[in-house]
Amino acid sequence: MSRIGNRILTIPEGVTITTDGNIVTVSGPKGQLSTEINSHITVKQEGNELKVERSSDAYKNFHGTANANIANMITGVTKGFEKQLEIVGVGYRFAVKGNDLVVTAGYSHPVNVKIPEGITIDNPSNTEITIKGIDKQLVGELAANIRKIRKPEPYKGKGIRYKDEHIIRKVGKKAA
Repeated sequence: MSRIGNRILTIPEGVTITTDGNIVTVSGPKGQLSTEINSHITVKQEGNELKVERSSDAYKNFHGTANANIANMITGVTKGFEKQLEIVGVGYRFAVKGNDLVVTAGYSHPVNVKIPEGITIDNPSNTEITIKGIDKQLVGELAANIRKIRKPEPYKGKGIRYKDEHIIRKVGKKAA
């Protein structure tokens, strides 16, 4: 029994959900998102409630995934998603220039990251950025790719990390 797949989603005001075959489109105040679900999964809307059902137990794995994806789309078009990153190290910094994010992270050259459409990056200081958007997958993937440029290292803690991430530090060499 899928607990995630069987949960009933409530549709907030200002959000419209349309299904066209196996494509679900969610429109809201922040924008519009659509996704393709498995053909054996059906989406039924009753008033302001949404139910996701499967045709048989053979499609259990798609049931919970479809429900979670639709819930994320509803949250995205109403509230949006954000990830905060910080960079630690001498001379390490972020800079937003036009449609690019320039990351200076100790390499011989700055690294340019293209900002995808639908994503905005706020730069409150040169060591912090906030990635905002309505698509949870796109926001998380961009944050992970930026973090991958210079992962935090365990000895001095230098690198790019999530704002709330805790780095387990190692002691290193000690004099005898």
